[in-house]
Amino acid sequence: MKLKQISVIIMLIFILIITGCGKRSSEEEPSTIKTNFVMGTMVTVTVYGENRNEVAREVLDELDRIEKLMSINLDDSEIIRVNKNAGIKPVKVSDDTYKVVQTACEFAEKTDGLFDPSVGPLVQLWGIGSKNARVPSKEEIAQVLPLINYKNIILNEREKTIYLSKPGMIIDVGGIAKGYAADRGVEIFKQHNVKYGYVNIGGNVIVHGAKPDKSLWKIGVQDPRAPKRGDLMGVIEMHDQAIVTSGDYERYYTDKNGKRYHHILNPKTGYPAEAGLISASTIGDNSLRADALSTSVFLLGAEKGQQLAEKEGFKVILITDKKKVIKSSELGDKFEITVEGYTP
Repeated sequence: MKLKQISVIIMLIFILIITGCGKRSSEEEPSTIKTNFVMGTMVTVTVYGENRNEVAREVLDELDRIEKLMSINLDDSEIIRVNKNAGIKPVKVSDDTYKVVQTACEFAEKTDGLFDPSVGPLVQLWGIGSKNARVPSKEEIAQVLPLINYKNIILNEREKTIYLSKPGMIIDVGGIAKGYAADRGVEIFKQHNVKYGYVNIGGNVIVHGAKPDKSLWKIGVQDPRAPKRGDLMGVIEMHDQAIVTSGDYERYYTDKNGKRYHHILNPKTGYPAEAGLISASTIGDNSLRADALSTSVFLLGAEKGQQLAEKEGFKVILITDKKKVIKSSELGDKFEITVEGYTP
C-alpha cells in the first residue's frame, strides 16, 4: 500500500487525549501506546487495561498481515496477483481481500463509478506522490480511461475469486483497505475484552469505548489550508466510532506554472476531482465503509455526498472551497470549529 494508500486518505486527523491541567483521573487505567510504519503510513495503537502490550502487538501484526494481502507495492500480494492475471484468469483470494474489493465495488455502484477500485492505471499515469509525478497529456489519459470500469471486476463469492476481464486493468484498494484494517483492530480489542482504546492508521481513526474517565475522545480535524500538519480547524467528540477524511491538500503536484493538482482523481474525466470540496470527513460505526464514503463524498460534492453518507447511516463534516463548513445536524455541538476563517 505504501504511497498508494497514503494517497487516498489525505486528511490528517489527530487523537487529542485531553486530561486538563489537573491530575489524571483516578479511574484511568494504565495504557500502552505502540507505533509502527505499516500500510505505507505511521500507525498508533493505544490499549488500556490488562494484557495491553500483547493486544497492541497483535493489532500491529494484523495490520501487517492485511498489508501483505492487499498492497499494490508488494510483488506477492493478492491484489498484485489479481492485477497480473487481468484478462487471463480469476484469482482465488482470502476472505479479507474479497470483502474489501466487494465493498469497493458496492460503492462504485452507489457513486455511478466515481469511486472505482479499477482506477489504478490513471493513478499510475499521474504518479502524484512519487518522483514520477507529472501532468499527462489528454491523449495519454484517453488511452487509459477505457481500462477503468468497476463492472469489469468479476466477483465470484462462492469461489472467492476476483477476475479483471480486460488486460491492463489494475485495481487499487488503497482508498478502503486502511478502513478495513482499523475495524480489524477493534475486533481484536473486543476478543480480548479491552474496554478502551483506539487505532490511528495515518489519520484513519477508530475509537473503542469512551475514555477510561468516561469522557468522550476528542479528535482534532486538520485545517486543510494551514501551512503545516497538526494545525487544526476543529475538534469532534466521539466514542465507539470511526472518522475518516479525504481532502485536496495532503498530496499534490505543482507544475511549472504553479498550478496544483491533487491526487483524488475523477475516473470519468481523468483529472483531479473538482466538486467544490477541499475536505470530506465521514463519521460512523464502521471504518471500512467510512473510508469508502470519505472519498466518495469528496468526488460527489457536498449535496450529493452528504445525501449518500447519511443514507448509509454516516455523519459528515465537509469543507467547501469557500471555507464553508457543512456538518450533519446529528453532530450537534459535538463538533466545534476552533479557528477563524471557517464559517458554518
